[in-house]
Amino acid sequence: MPMDAVVVGAGPNGLAAAITLAQAGLEVVVYEAAETVGGGARTEELTLPGFRHDPCSAVHPLAAGSPLFRSWPLADHGLTWIHPELPLAHPLADGSAATLARSVAETAASLGPDARAYQQLVGPFGGYWDELAPAVLRAPLDGLPPHPLVLAAFGLYAAAPAAVLARWFRGDQARALLAGMAAHVTAPLSAPVTGGIGLMFALAAHAVGWPIPAGGTQALSDALARLLTSLGGTIRTGHPVRALGDLPAARAYLFDTSPEHLAAIAGARLPPAYSRRLRRYPRGPGVFKLDYALAGPVPWTAAAARRAGTVHVGGTLPEIGAALRAVHRGVAPDRPFLITSQPTLFDPSRAPAGQHTFWVYCQVPNGWPEDHTAAIEDQLERFAPGFRDLVLARAVTAPAALAARNPNYAGGDIAVGRCDQFRLLFRPVLKPVPYATPDRSLYLCSAATPPGPGVHGMCGYHAAAAALRRVFGRPAPPLD
Repeated sequence: MPMDAVVVGAGPNGLAAAITLAQAGLEVVVYEAAETVGGGARTEELTLPGFRHDPCSAVHPLAAGSPLFRSWPLADHGLTWIHPELPLAHPLADGSAATLARSVAETAASLGPDARAYQQLVGPFGGYWDELAPAVLRAPLDGLPPHPLVLAAFGLYAAAPAAVLARWFRGDQARALLAGMAAHVTAPLSAPVTGGIGLMFALAAHAVGWPIPAGGTQALSDALARLLTSLGGTIRTGHPVRALGDLPAARAYLFDTSPEHLAAIAGARLPPAYSRRLRRYPRGPGVFKLDYALAGPVPWTAAAARRAGTVHVGGTLPEIGAALRAVHRGVAPDRPFLITSQPTLFDPSRAPAGQHTFWVYCQVPNGWPEDHTAAIEDQLERFAPGFRDLVLARAVTAPAALAARNPNYAGGDIAVGRCDQFRLLFRPVLKPVPYATPDRSLYLCSAATPPGPGVHGMCGYHAAAAALRRVFGRPAPPLD
C-alpha cells in the first residue's frame, strides 16, 4: 500500500506543507538533500570559529507575522524571537535616517514633513494584521479571500508601483524608507505591486516587528522540524531526489523545489506542454552576499542605524531606483542597494565577546560572475566610514555559489523566479490553483508559488491544502 504523502525539500515551505498534512492525520515523510533541514533558513560558521552567520534569510517580519507560524506552538519547540530596539533604519548621506519603529508615531517622527502623511497611509490598517495577512499571503485566484473588505482597501494602494505610491510623500526620508522596503522583492520600483510590498513590510513592523531568532535562523527551521516529528512525521536528510523512482510510493508528492527541478523529477508524469512551461520558468536577478566577522559594531554615521536590527543602505529613492534598473538591464550597479543585518547587537551569543557578525547582500544580474565586494564596501563606507578597518574575515558568496548551496536559487535568484509584471502573484503558471499540476498526485509548494519568497510557510500550507482537498477529500487545518 502506498503511504499518504512525501515532501521533497525541508526548507520552511516543505516543512510547513508536511506539518499541515500531519495535522490532518496523514503519514508524511520529508526527503532533504542536505545534511540539515532549513533550505534558505540556516545558520553556520562561515568566517571564523564562534561567528554564527545566516547564509540566506536572517530577519523575519513575515515569519513572525505568518498566519501559519502564529497558529503553531513553535516556542514549545525551541523558537525564541529577539526584537531589536528598532526594526529598521534607512540612513541618508547627510547623516540623518528614516526609521521604521514598532510604533507608528515614532516612525512618523523620523519622516520630517511626511509624519502626518505616513500616519494617514498606515492608519486605516492598524490593528488589522490578523485579517490582512491571510488575505494577502495566498494565490489571488484560489477561491474567495478571507476578509475581502480589508483586502479591497489594502489593494487600492498595494497594486501601485512603489515609485507611484511614493508620491504620497514629499520628503526624501519617507520616500527612501518606502523604496528600501519595496526593494526586498527583486523587481524595479516601477513594477506593479511593489508599493504593496513596501507597505506590507511597514505594517508588519508595527504589528509583529522585524525579529531575529535567538541563535540564528536555524532555530526557526529546527523548531518546525521538531513540531513535525512530534506529530509523527519523518525527516530523512542527506537524501537527494533526482527522479520519482528515488521515493517510496505515495498518494501525494509535494515539491519544495524550483519548477525546473519538479519537471526533471516528474519526467513523463507531466504533460510535455506543462513541463516545458516549468522548464522555461523566468528567472529574476541574482544576489551577491557577504558575511563578515567584525572586531566591533558597524560605525554608522546615523545614530539610529546603531540601534536597528536591519539597515537599508542605498540613499534616496532615485538612487535605489537607479541601482535596481541597472540590475534589470544586466549591469551590476557601482552604488548598489544593500540590505544589511547586524544580529549580534541584540544576540551576542552568535559571536565572541565584543565582536560581531554582519550580513549584507545586493542584487546583481542573474548568474553575475564578477566579484562585487569592492562596490559593496565602498557603499558601506559612505554611510559607515571606517567599516573596512573592523573586518576580521569575510565570506563571499556570489550567485553561482548560492545556486550550488541551494539548487532552487538558479543564478543566485533567491526569489525563485521573476517578481515583476505581476509575476509575484501568478507563478509559476497562470491558473487558479498554481500549486496543483496536471497530475493529481504532484504539487509544487516552494517560493515559486504564491505568495512567493519569504520565510512564512504559506506556499507550503496552500499546496498542502490543495492536496488535502483533491487527493484525500479533507479540509486543511484552519489558520487559527
